[in-house]
Amino acid sequence: MSIRELYNEKSRPSLSLEFFPPKTETGKRNLLERMVRMSALDPLFITVTWGAGGSTAEKTLELAAITQRSLNVPVCMHLTCTNTDKTVIDNALRTCQQVGIRNILALRGDPSIEDSVGQERVTQEPVDFEHAVDLVRYIRTQYGSYFCIGVAAYPEGHCEGEAEASEQDPLRDLPYLKEKVDAGADFVITQLFYDVKKFLTFQKLFVDHVSAEVPLIPGLMPINSFLLFNRAAKLSHASIPKHILDKIPPEIQPDDNAVKSICVDVLADIIDTIYRETNGRVKCFHFYTLNLEKAVAHIVAKSDVLHHIMKEAEEEEEEEEAKTNVDQDGDIALDDGPGTTTLQEDNRKRRRNSSNVSTNFTSNQLAVHKTRRSSIGIPSRKVAISISQGTGTLGRDATWDEFPNGRFGDSRSPAYGEIDGYGPSIKAGSKRALQLWGSPTNVEDLRNIFIKYLENSIDSLPWCDLGLSPESALIQEELIQLNDRGFFTLASQPATNGASSTDKILGWGPAHGVVYQKSFVEMFVQKERWNTSLKHIVDHYGREKLTYYVGGSDGSFGSNLEPGSSNVVTWGVFANSQVIQTTIISEESFKAWRDEAFSIWLEWAKLFPRNSQSNSFLRQMHQDYYLVSVVHHDYNQSDELWEILLS
Repeated sequence: MSIRELYNEKSRPSLSLEFFPPKTETGKRNLLERMVRMSALDPLFITVTWGAGGSTAEKTLELAAITQRSLNVPVCMHLTCTNTDKTVIDNALRTCQQVGIRNILALRGDPSIEDSVGQERVTQEPVDFEHAVDLVRYIRTQYGSYFCIGVAAYPEGHCEGEAEASEQDPLRDLPYLKEKVDAGADFVITQLFYDVKKFLTFQKLFVDHVSAEVPLIPGLMPINSFLLFNRAAKLSHASIPKHILDKIPPEIQPDDNAVKSICVDVLADIIDTIYRETNGRVKCFHFYTLNLEKAVAHIVAKSDVLHHIMKEAEEEEEEEEAKTNVDQDGDIALDDGPGTTTLQEDNRKRRRNSSNVSTNFTSNQLAVHKTRRSSIGIPSRKVAISISQGTGTLGRDATWDEFPNGRFGDSRSPAYGEIDGYGPSIKAGSKRALQLWGSPTNVEDLRNIFIKYLENSIDSLPWCDLGLSPESALIQEELIQLNDRGFFTLASQPATNGASSTDKILGWGPAHGVVYQKSFVEMFVQKERWNTSLKHIVDHYGREKLTYYVGGSDGSFGSNLEPGSSNVVTWGVFANSQVIQTTIISEESFKAWRDEAFSIWLEWAKLFPRNSQSNSFLRQMHQDYYLVSVVHHDYNQSDELWEILLS
């Protein structure tokens, strides 16, 4: 069924879930297990994101197709049209039709760099899609009513790049949103927001000026950590009300568990307020999951509006026990053979009795939940209770990677990598990028840019928009010296042997804990310098002292470690807890980041006309340098790594 049909038929409040294609193979294998568990939350539909310019097209189509045929949940595939070749769009739509996907979220995507900086287009060929409405019209023209088409809306007003918040105006956007609806859009999903009053104002404007029939679905992002909460709000131009910030005082901001616990209540209150104030007109809530599950389950359990999902799961538990064997370890093994029950009111049994999920995927597809039997059924919402409460085997599975862990997290996690999954890009809008970094034409220009960042004269690099962490001050002089010598550092940390978890510079996690760090540095190094000198220096000390990964833009890779290795470089010890490992440098994660890091050189080069001095220089950097990560394992010797590299 189409999303609009499902929305109109659904009588009770519901939710929908967004996922993105994981960056690593192990993360990909683990994601479908997570999606199987989360299908127990009875989502109205699942969306799969599409990378900027079609950068994740193959992975998106693969994940969407497997989800469509495996989970018995309608799939909606994102499709961005600007900077995406028309043949890619056509192939994506054909593939969706072939595998039975009937729902598309038609998005504009980021404008071309040439447009955003006022340069002439590199090509004089006509542009097929400049705006999302062009894609909506194209899909309707080519496929008639086959696809149910969704579009995006911005409760606080659309805002490009680094524009000021004062430029946001929902009223200004309404004619463009109405144009998309008039062109054939069937439903609308909003950008994330945290100010519920602004959403309610927008919702009334939408009903009065756009459509009283088209479903408006609010987009919500659970708050898993304070740092990424701020970053997501900034990137989305979403304001954070003071009453929410007041709930997260500075003393608890480093404690991700405490922040998430508080903000579960915040999101639940937003959901309940929207449903109450719209008299149930808004009845589906879209979660930007970041490929994480536990926060969503907690919010569903807390919300008065969505709690019925958990309540119905409890009511089904006794019935499910008759069909489910639970072994002594708590593993769930469902009956062999597909169920035969048809859909009933609210789709209560579609998860439990749907056809089994085959585990016979090809090698490049996602592996499905492993059991001792040959196949499994879609779990009942009983599993949702297990996720929410963290009990049983599924509960333990649900807690091993609860937080967005960035590129230094566990590469096995489906949430590994950047917070949005939309693919690599320079970490600033085009105009701001030119203001920050100018037009580099030689290594000396680059040296100045990197050193300005280390001196806090500029607040971002093309690879990072989070700014320096406080602990960077402990090794600031050493990093400046490395960059002055032409080693362009992207990431690093100092060593510590047992700092307090409440230390203002090195601390993290709950109070009364102890944290440890190995020093490491990640940097771009000229290939010749690595091969003729630095590699030999590192090898001289042996891998008991120093280990490294090195890779180039051509996909090359080298290491002094065994294949498939990993290094934990930050960990903490806390009361009533296992040792928590927060920063991990592994072969798999390094390779994933290597490819992104080098692609960002090319994205940066696109700011400048082809064959210009800056464009040619940045492309040459992409070819002539390695990305190198070096870990120092003796965290008692806090200065030794820097002394070795600067020797």
